[in-house]
Amino acid sequence: MQILELASDTDTRDLGARLAARLRRGDVVALHGDLGTGKTTLARGLIQALNGPETEVPSPTYTLVQVYEGPGFPLWHFDLYRLDEPGDVHELGWDETQNGVALIEWPDRAGSLLPSSRLDVFLEISGEGRRARLEPRGEGWQERVDELVV
Repeated sequence: MQILELASDTDTRDLGARLAARLRRGDVVALHGDLGTGKTTLARGLIQALNGPETEVPSPTYTLVQVYEGPGFPLWHFDLYRLDEPGDVHELGWDETQNGVALIEWPDRAGSLLPSSRLDVFLEISGEGRRARLEPRGEGWQERVDELVV
């Protein structure tokens, strides 16, 4: 586990960009946190680091999923906030993500369908900024998390 202090939106986007450089096909990154804690800001930094700063990254709150064809793999950006039942994720392309990367906001809504091997990123407001707690779960994640804070 690593805890990072993020003083600004720029720091939050930068964390996303640093994480992007360490992603591999088949990875799952679960973004936890209340409304306004920076989940979409971190996702925007990650996606733009992979696909270029001009890439438009809307919050998928209403579409539930946005798919980006990156240079190395496709990336599914899920926002499960409005999901009624965990099983509804299958209608969103959930089963296709093993060939790419799944970035999931509100991952608890996936219930038992959330893969056990993943990186959990917990975001919370901390003073004037934010705090990110990174909890690696599964093979290879701890080493990549350690690289993020060097």
